[in-house]
Amino acid sequence: MVSTQPTAPRPRPLAGFRVIEVGHAVCAPLCARHLADLGADVIKVEAPGGDLARGYDEVVGGDSAYFAWANYGKRSVVLDLRSESGRTDFEKLIGRADVLIHNLGPGAMKRLGFDHARLSRINPTLIDCAISGYGKSGPMAERKAFDLLVQGEAGLMSVTGTHDEPAKVGISIVDMCTAMYALAAVQAALIERTTTAAGRRIDIAMFDCLAEWMMAPAFHQIHTGTPPRREGARHNMMVPYGLYKTGPSTSVNFAVQTTPHWRALCTDVLRAPHLTDHPDYANNADRVRNRTVLEPEIERLLSAIGHEQSLARLLAARIPVGEVNDLAGLVDHAQLRARDRWMTIRTHGGTAPTVRPPFDLTDPDESDPPSVPALGEHTTSVLAELD
Repeated sequence: MVSTQPTAPRPRPLAGFRVIEVGHAVCAPLCARHLADLGADVIKVEAPGGDLARGYDEVVGGDSAYFAWANYGKRSVVLDLRSESGRTDFEKLIGRADVLIHNLGPGAMKRLGFDHARLSRINPTLIDCAISGYGKSGPMAERKAFDLLVQGEAGLMSVTGTHDEPAKVGISIVDMCTAMYALAAVQAALIERTTTAAGRRIDIAMFDCLAEWMMAPAFHQIHTGTPPRREGARHNMMVPYGLYKTGPSTSVNFAVQTTPHWRALCTDVLRAPHLTDHPDYANNADRVRNRTVLEPEIERLLSAIGHEQSLARLLAARIPVGEVNDLAGLVDHAQLRARDRWMTIRTHGGTAPTVRPPFDLTDPDESDPPSVPALGEHTTSVLAELD
């Protein structure tokens, strides 16, 4: 007989693991928050002044947008690691932790008395994940780093923007990129520890992470001697790919990556079959070389068709196409509503909506929404656990 009893929900994958985060801004906090999303008990150790991101603004119920996003679901403990008592309590926390994630300034942990050698003596099984701007060696090792600066140093701004002016990406993409690599490395080290019973040092540099992401355009520099040109809202290595005008104030955003896509665009959308086998546009490399002629012609044809009809034809031809939403459009997006992607977190001012973490590993438990911790909110309770 098949049981009709409800099945108990499975615990989240990292339930039972304890993570200590000594972090500022985005890199370390976001990595640690995702570990919390996966079930880890994350204790955020803050100096008496708190994470600098707390002061960015107060738009989320009194919390800053960046701080609320990167820190809900954690416990906040205030420790002055420059004091003897603070260092003693931190040592106790490390002794009972599985993971330490930190992104203080260059050499800060060593100056506080917690270099990797000492951390390993305190807890030989500790996964010590150190995030820095430029790594532990090299001529830039002692430089402080922020997202904007690394976007410039690693060449991202050189391929972002218009022909006339470079631009930064509009989100903290280097911080997020680094957080994801740290997250993957920490989880790999935890898996490794199940067989070795040993801790591991992980060094993650923001510059290295973005350099990895920059290799596709960098290959053009290496192998042709010239970089891809900045193309604004269009792709600098694929044509047609991006935003194309369908009228004086309207545009459509679509992506042609394959020969069938190209043929469908020419015949079913543009109704210009003569372009299909034109020798100047036979493949993507040809279309990139001749984009200054091809792209104005595509826009001329789309404008003659009109916006609504262009969009309808692109959808019917199964060419990848999408809207260019503003943030209000994202917040009200039908796809997020249809897939129940919104959840609630608690803030100082009550509650706030946010999207769920992008990994769905278990049914969501709405009974106890995660909170954005107040500075030092859990100091007493956490330290009591160490007695």
